[in-house]
Amino acid sequence: MSFSNDNGLKLSASLAYYTVFSIAPLLILIISLAGLFLGHDAITNSLYPQIKGYVGGPAAAQIQDMLKNLELSGKTGIAVVIGIITLMLGASSIFVEIQDSLNIIWRVKAKPKKGWVKLLQNRFLSFSLIVSLGFLLLVSMALNLLILALSNKIQHFLPGITVWVINGINVAIAFVVISMLFGIIFKVLPDVKISWKDVRSGAFFTAVLFMIGKYIIGLYIQYSANSSTYGAAGSIIIILLWIYYTAAILYIGAEFTQVYAEANGSHIEPAEYAVHVKQTEVEQNVKVLPPQNPDIEGKLKETN
Repeated sequence: MSFSNDNGLKLSASLAYYTVFSIAPLLILIISLAGLFLGHDAITNSLYPQIKGYVGGPAAAQIQDMLKNLELSGKTGIAVVIGIITLMLGASSIFVEIQDSLNIIWRVKAKPKKGWVKLLQNRFLSFSLIVSLGFLLLVSMALNLLILALSNKIQHFLPGITVWVINGINVAIAFVVISMLFGIIFKVLPDVKISWKDVRSGAFFTAVLFMIGKYIIGLYIQYSANSSTYGAAGSIIIILLWIYYTAAILYIGAEFTQVYAEANGSHIEPAEYAVHVKQTEVEQNVKVLPPQNPDIEGKLKETN
């Protein structure tokens, strides 16, 4: 299976590690961007219950404490500038890691460039995705508020089915938002050219797996994760579990997207600034491993 050949689980574990340190800066930036339109308190009060629904109460409280420790309120001058830069670098690290992993899965690599130019391009691209996340959160909240207002009207006529209808609509909205997020990631982050048709199919498949996993992990949190097996670290373990699963689903979705594109005849092509990477495995019996850096072989011995 391509997922195992590409070390998908190892890539997922790497992303989970990066995300634990970047999730608080990412959420702060998303809340700040969406809060420009609906207000900081409104966004926060809506976001925390959603996080609690995913990872449970203790883990959500842990994330809330992380956000409070990183808030910029009360800071002035240089402290604010340093804080903003730190938040942007921390939040964008997630997307840089995803970009590298998707490039590995789709066998592409950016051509050698000036290090700082490539770094700035990746960070700008990552920040653009953060803005997209803020926009998706804003749209999702606006739709939820609209549905809530309509439900109050409908309840007078159909009181028996209002709750089921509202829950179904909320699930549908969440599915659409998650599909759009996966689609943006597949289309924008990797150094490839891929058609929107292939992206839509891959994003839909990935979102279905994500929603199924959300239900399964929710059951695990409800019936198993409340024990004190990990003590005070239990909340972090739950967060890691969620991120690890989500990362694995993302990369399985990337593998599916590649297979779908090939079956559809459209294929995935390297971008103009990227090249295809071909991996070959050669079995050879040797007594000494060949030098990885032939230019410096024996230099240290010559100086002695």
